[in-house]
Amino acid sequence: MRIVADESIDRQIVDRLRAGGHAVVFIAELEPGIDDETVLARSREQDAILLTADKDFGELVFRQHLLHCGILLVRLAGLDPDAKARLVASAVGHHSEALRLGFAVLTQRAFRIRKPV
Repeated sequence: MRIVADESIDRQIVDRLRAGGHAVVFIAELEPGIDDETVLARSREQDAILLTADKDFGELVFRQHLLHCGILLVRLAGLDPDAKARLVASAVGHHSEALRLGFAVLTQRAFRIRKPV
């Protein structure tokens, strides 16, 4: 699966996904500091799911109606980076098809996805 990881994502998550065979572009490695609209555009250009911990992408998608190829919002504050990496890798592995074009939220207790109407 192709994934663009926003710079708000821990490196351990990126490393775990890459080790699992996913093609991950990490914004922190390539274009640190770019704005959210550009990050979203990069994920669309690559037909990739956007992985982020930044709630502002909800604003871009639901209020500004910007197009995307799927977003996974990671809300795992308080967990150590390795635990976050395990949970994210599991969610991506189990829900890869559902993530396409939906807006998903991953917490310690739940995975929710909102499909486009």
